[in-house]
Amino acid sequence: MAITIPETIRSSATTGERLFFRTLKTYLPDDYIVYFEPEIQGKRPDFVIIGPDLGIVVLEVKDYTKNTLFQLNHDEWHIVTNSGDQAVIKSPMKQARDNMFHVVDVLKKDKNLIQLDGKYKFQLKFPYGHGVVFTRMFSKDFVQEGLYTVIEPHLCLTRDEIDPEKEGFSEEVLMEKILNMFVVPFRLREPLSLEDINAIRYHLFPEVRISAEFKAPVPYQDQLLLSLHDIKTMDLHQENLAKQIGDKNRLIRGVAGSGKTIILASRAKMLSKQNPDWKILILCYNISLANAIQQMITHMLNEPEDLFDFDSNVKTVQNQNIIVRNFHSWLRNDLKIREQQLPEIIEKIERKEAILPTYDAVLIDEGQDFEADWLRLVSLLINADTQSLLLVEDRAQTIYKRKRSYLQDTGLSFQGRSKVLSINYRNTQQIVKFAWDFYREHSMFKNKVVNRDLEGEIIAPQSTKRKGPEPGILKAANFFDETRLVARQIKKLHEERKVSLDEMLILYRVKRTHQYPIIDIIKRSLSEAGLPFFWITENDVSKRSYKKDDGKVKISTIDSSKGLDFRAVFIVNVDSMPFPLEEDKEREVSLLYIGMTRAKEYLCLSYSGESEYTKYLDQILMLRKQKRDGMEKVN
Repeated sequence: MAITIPETIRSSATTGERLFFRTLKTYLPDDYIVYFEPEIQGKRPDFVIIGPDLGIVVLEVKDYTKNTLFQLNHDEWHIVTNSGDQAVIKSPMKQARDNMFHVVDVLKKDKNLIQLDGKYKFQLKFPYGHGVVFTRMFSKDFVQEGLYTVIEPHLCLTRDEIDPEKEGFSEEVLMEKILNMFVVPFRLREPLSLEDINAIRYHLFPEVRISAEFKAPVPYQDQLLLSLHDIKTMDLHQENLAKQIGDKNRLIRGVAGSGKTIILASRAKMLSKQNPDWKILILCYNISLANAIQQMITHMLNEPEDLFDFDSNVKTVQNQNIIVRNFHSWLRNDLKIREQQLPEIIEKIERKEAILPTYDAVLIDEGQDFEADWLRLVSLLINADTQSLLLVEDRAQTIYKRKRSYLQDTGLSFQGRSKVLSINYRNTQQIVKFAWDFYREHSMFKNKVVNRDLEGEIIAPQSTKRKGPEPGILKAANFFDETRLVARQIKKLHEERKVSLDEMLILYRVKRTHQYPIIDIIKRSLSEAGLPFFWITENDVSKRSYKKDDGKVKISTIDSSKGLDFRAVFIVNVDSMPFPLEEDKEREVSLLYIGMTRAKEYLCLSYSGESEYTKYLDQILMLRKQKRDGMEKVN
């Protein structure tokens, strides 16, 4: 079964389009991707098929009957419309061909996707083709009407070739026809790699782009070509979700690192593009995440549709109709309300006695941290005509006591309107396992894990195949030694593994303990090691002015790290957890789990005292030592 994007076809599609969509989804191989009506730099072909052993095929779908066709030639068709009038249109074959060359021209600019020498120099390194699907005409109609003189038989599909209900239908014939719709017919010696397919998606669909190492276009034998490396895109499941979240209220529940925030930001960009006059609000709980989302949105809006338009000197475009706020800042600055006034304000709005700003769409990140009143207020300020609310959450990251019934909180039912993201893309297998093992060992919710219903609690993460080193555990004699060890590790990663300093984060639970001024000692150790740093959570100003790519090691509380990710994360002073003054121990479990899952590749936990969590880490150190000793005996 092929992957279709969107996952289901829109209800207003023609009967023929719906039939062909189902046929492709059912009968094409599992590793084929079928796009229905994708927008590609101003054009919208009906179907685009990408297959590793196929290349790309662009198809137009027509629901003409014999009576529709009046006079045809290779360029123009005179047809009879539904109202009985005559119209002259571009030949459907020419439409499909033009759309195909439009796609090819976009892709031929990438040095990695073309042949650099030989007979087909500067052509795509894989085949590309086009065709037309006639959903209401049969092969016998083409023969009787002499249509094959105007339309090449190998470039069209008829009803009997796409309808599994028809006696003449055959999966083999369908595949054979699609495999032969090529301008330059050749079979791929090697299938397209995942990197190739991601590069194709990166160029055709700007909304799936996450990042790439982008080098300015360079001349290559008189051709100006792009050179892109380390391309990262949403995976197909994330792309599907972003493109088919649908209208009105929706809920996405996902594990840490599953790309929830990327989907939310991409969704906001798409809504903004489709509805330039909409007022769109993105809300989250913490200030630094709001800042990170703002930067992500700005980056997405400045990503050119055509990468040749990239100009680093062009003034940055700020989002015109997307507002990003953390909840309390929005309440205070946009609505001019104090939190204590909420119950009274909500009542007034419900009685239509208060007028506040309204929004055409609201997207909430880390929804598990929102109180019932906050959600009620938000839902009352959404345009009644659009009812566009997207809630994104992960209950394993709940660090505030919130009872959760979205129906009661918002007055909106999410039954049948929710999606689950269970694959962790951010962290390596080793980090996912390490963090999840800790969570399962210490969380009181462990018995509610993998309950997939709407009101279920926690989703167990599935890891990607990405591997990395085991998380490090550092045990020191005192906190001074601990921070010196951490500074040394940061320097080592920077010099030996080429991890940039701004991709490293130090997390702490509390600013000071009865024993140590935690922050002062961290800063002193980094300064002594000659490492520049930025303390994100020093105050509200630093939270709002934080920029990730400033060449400095970041320092933050665990609470404020939600939604952020770094290549290397060091969680210090773990012996201060669970924090003795925190009555809710479950919050402490979630906090440490959140801290661990900020790390994409390298994770290190350090401590110099004793607590419930350090005893757990001691056991892991002991098991690792036993394993090493056992291996040494074997060798």
